Amino acid sequence: MISINNLSVEFSAKSLFDNVSYVINRKDRIALTGKNGAGKSTMLKIIAGLQRPTSGTVAVPQDITIGYLPQHMTINDTSTVIEEVRTAFSHIDEMRAKLDHLNRQLLEATDYESQEYQDLIDRMTTLTEQLAMEESENCEAEMEKTLTGLGFVREDFNRPTAEFSGGWRMRIELAKLLLQRPDVLLLDEPTNHLDIESIQWLESFLVSKANAVVLVSHDRAFIDNVTNRTIEISLGKIYDYQVNYSKYVVLRQERLEQQMRAYQNQQKQIQDTEDFIERFRYKATKSVQVQSRIKQLAKIERIEVDEVDTSHLNLRFPDAPRSGDYPVIADGVGKSYGDHTVFRGATFTIKRGEKVAFVGKNGEGKSTLVKCIMGEIPFDGTLKVGHNVKIGYFAQNQAQLLDGEITVFDTIDRVAVGDIRTKIRDILGAFMFGGEASDKKVKVLSGGEKTRLAMIRLLLEPVNLLILDEPTNHLDMKTKDILKQAIKDFNGTVIVVSHDREFLDGLVEKVYEFGGGRVKECLGGIYEFLEKKKMASLAELELSKSHTAQQPRSNDSRNDTKSIKPIPQDTTTVTDRKLSYAEQREREKTIKRAQKKVAEAESQISAIETEIADIESKIAAGDITPDIYDLHAARTKALENAMSVWELASMELEELMQK
Repeated sequence: MISINNLSVEFSAKSLFDNVSYVINRKDRIALTGKNGAGKSTMLKIIAGLQRPTSGTVAVPQDITIGYLPQHMTINDTSTVIEEVRTAFSHIDEMRAKLDHLNRQLLEATDYESQEYQDLIDRMTTLTEQLAMEESENCEAEMEKTLTGLGFVREDFNRPTAEFSGGWRMRIELAKLLLQRPDVLLLDEPTNHLDIESIQWLESFLVSKANAVVLVSHDRAFIDNVTNRTIEISLGKIYDYQVNYSKYVVLRQERLEQQMRAYQNQQKQIQDTEDFIERFRYKATKSVQVQSRIKQLAKIERIEVDEVDTSHLNLRFPDAPRSGDYPVIADGVGKSYGDHTVFRGATFTIKRGEKVAFVGKNGEGKSTLVKCIMGEIPFDGTLKVGHNVKIGYFAQNQAQLLDGEITVFDTIDRVAVGDIRTKIRDILGAFMFGGEASDKKVKVLSGGEKTRLAMIRLLLEPVNLLILDEPTNHLDMKTKDILKQAIKDFNGTVIVVSHDREFLDGLVEKVYEFGGGRVKECLGGIYEFLEKKKMASLAELELSKSHTAQQPRSNDSRNDTKSIKPIPQDTTTVTDRKLSYAEQREREKTIKRAQKKVAEAESQISAIETEIADIESKIAAGDITPDIYDLHAARTKALENAMSVWELASMELEELMQK
């Protein structure tokens, strides 16, 4: 569909891409991966036609449409949300105008037997069919479904876009792109401004409705769930794998190991041959064998080991000075702006050494509560910061606050004090800003490099309470893993505001959910929280069925727009009215997916029950191994988990069938 041929890009005599070639096919969902600064965003801009390569071509067929979402953009401030999103369907008006023009041409034509007349009829027929297909979709319903999926509520639709933050304005642009349904979607860090629920909705949309997708994301769970192909950019070359990211990591390691073994075997063979030649070069009786070995050596096609980018971040937070037992104690904390209540009644205690996560939709108060803890804004209630607590704060927009006109070295030199100033070069080297990189101006750095530079500030002074607001935005996979391990090893207290499920998994032992004006505590990791929340949402669905159709929806349900559907004013159900063809197809697909989930869960239960029966038979027969009882306990636990999964899947299916 789109062909990238011998692409080369050079910046300041440095090669970013060197003769890169690959093809984007229909229904490909490609993850572009590589270190910060490897050229991922540049590749998307070149495919989108916004940047020209030094050499090479990007061949895009004339009828192929491309939609591009950059990391940063500006949006029209003179319209409302719904008006801005409605521009996604402007192509329908263009199609109508084009059809009118063809109709006029047809009326004026008199050469009915000519090929031109036949071509005109063919174009009209094709355009009429395309227009009928576009108009069969309920545009208003699609807009509402997309906006609510991305976290907006109906009250937001008629608000001016100027009232929204940069993150929410990015969602507006993303909604427009998704509604346009381009043949190729180019997404540069689409999850940076989305909460966990919106990310899950976007995953589902891309898998079920999108055509070809090429995306850059450092959210491993997101790209694993969405993509089926991974293209690694490393040191100017690309490596193409027809699998998702997790499988790519395994295959890449296997490829490098196999390549190294083959290289070592060949080097041994070459060395043995050269030794033979050297030993018998001057013996007449061995001249034939020597000449044969020389020819053999010349014919060997030398194996080259792929150059691997071995530069890595060396990150370790300084040892934390001991704080009091309870760094943060909140009692009835609330924050309002005029009549708008962000949250109220927040009561919790964070113990020394705990690592907790703040999660929830954007705008529900996560960063606001952080500012309360920092003492930056006034609040209601009581909030105590414990004895000897020293806070290290990484703000969500910290990287954007850097001065782009000064160098990397000057950025740190201006904030460093005391003896630390003698170690600036060492610190920069540990953060992969060694050598000439420290003299780069900040404005030429990639998003991930700016984030790394901003994070160095946290290392300039030992702290015992780390507050990290979206620290993984723009960081590549390897750097994220290093940061995660550094936080695990940190012996102080940590509050992480993040939407990155994979990053939070295994890192935090407690989750605080922000939503509906409340802050709820959930013990356990992020996936335990998501599982409990899913069950809570299903329970709310069941509860809502017992309510009358006229019951109004509470204003506090903003955080449940996906789980509790608004109740219509009349009692007509979806199945009572006539569904469009597209709606019927979508409903059938959703039901089939739910039925498949139930069937898979039942199959798993059956398999585990068979295993348990076999183990119990062995125990009854006296065939007891040292670990048989542990195995029995493990499989029994697995059965309980499988039963829970089946119950959830069955409830989902039942709810879908009753719609």
